[in-house]
Amino acid sequence: MTAGHGGVDDPVVGGPARHIPVLLAEVLEALAPKPGEVIVDGTFGAGGYTRAILDAGADVIAIDRDPAAVATARALAEGYAGRLTPVEGRFGDLQHIVETQAEAAGGRVDGIVLDVGVSSMQLDEAERGFSFQKDGPLDMRMSGAGPSAADVVNRLKVGDLLRVIGILGEEKQAGRVARAIEARRLEQPFTRTLDLAGVIGKVVGRAPKDKIDPATRSFQGLRIFVNEELGELARALVAAERVLKPGGRLVIVSFHSLEDRIVKRFLRDRSSPPSGSRHLPDVAPATQTFEARNRAVGATDAEAERNPRARSAKLRAGIRTTEPARQDADELGFAGLPSLADLPDTGV
Repeated sequence: MTAGHGGVDDPVVGGPARHIPVLLAEVLEALAPKPGEVIVDGTFGAGGYTRAILDAGADVIAIDRDPAAVATARALAEGYAGRLTPVEGRFGDLQHIVETQAEAAGGRVDGIVLDVGVSSMQLDEAERGFSFQKDGPLDMRMSGAGPSAADVVNRLKVGDLLRVIGILGEEKQAGRVARAIEARRLEQPFTRTLDLAGVIGKVVGRAPKDKIDPATRSFQGLRIFVNEELGELARALVAAERVLKPGGRLVIVSFHSLEDRIVKRFLRDRSSPPSGSRHLPDVAPATQTFEARNRAVGATDAEAERNPRARSAKLRAGIRTTEPARQDADELGFAGLPSLADLPDTGV
C-alpha cells in the first residue's frame, strides 16, 4: 500500500508516477510531524510519506502487509538510526501494533496516516495479478496469504459474486458479469488476469467515450474483497481513536467512493457535538472524540497533471480530543457481502 493508486476514477496503470506520493504537501500539513513525536504510517508502500515524516524529525512506525514493502522499509531504516520501525502486518491490527511498538509512550502515538488501497508497485507488477492490462496469475493478494482472486472467481456462489462485483466494484452490469463467469468456469477455471478481463470485456462492452477499461470495476470489487480492504479500514479507524494521544492527528487518503464514505461517516460521527435524547434518558450521549478538519482535500490541477493517479484522491483528517474512546463498535462497512471465511470448496 502506498501513495498512487489505480481505481475506477483513475485507469492509468504504470508510468513515471509510480513512486510519487499523492497529496504529500497536504498530508504533511494535516499530520504536522514534529521532532520527538511518534507517527504511524499504516500503509508504507514505497515509503514516500515515511521519508518525509522522518525528515521532519518525527519517528515512524511503518506498517505494511506486503513483504516486499516491508523489506524496503527495513533497508530504509538503516539510514535513520533507530527512528524507523518497520512492521509486517495489517493496519486493521493497528491498536495491537502500536501498543507493542510504542510501549515506551504508553501505547499512544502523535499521528497516523493511512493511504488506502492497492499500491502503484502492486499494480505495475504483472505477477501480482492486480492489473487487467497485463497478463499475470489471477492473484491480487497484498500479503500473498489466504484465498486468491482465482479462488474467489472459481468458487464463490454466483449470487455472492454478483454482490462482490456490484457493491464493491460498483459495476452496474454485475449480474451479467457474474453469470458469464459462472458459465465459463464450468468449462475451464480462471487462472490468468487477461483471461478474466476478456470475459468481462465481452459482457460489459466499451463505448468510444468510455475512459476506463470494461474490466476496471469488476477487478476493483474482487481486489477489495480478496484483501478485505473496507473491513480493514473500518477497524483501523476505530483503533486510531484508541491509540492517538489528545491532539493527535489522523490523516486518511482514499481513492474511491467506498473508502471515502467510510472515512467521512466515521469522522462525522466522531466529531458531532454530544446530544442526548429525552426518549432515552438513561443512555449517555455519544462523546466527541475527534475534531474534523474542514472538508475533503483533493489534488491540485498541477499535481493531477504531474501524477494522474492523484486525480481521484481525497484527503480527510481529524484531531483527537481529550474524550475517552467510544466503546461502541459502529458498523462502518457494507452489509450484504459474503465472507472469505465462507468461500465454498467448489463453485456453484
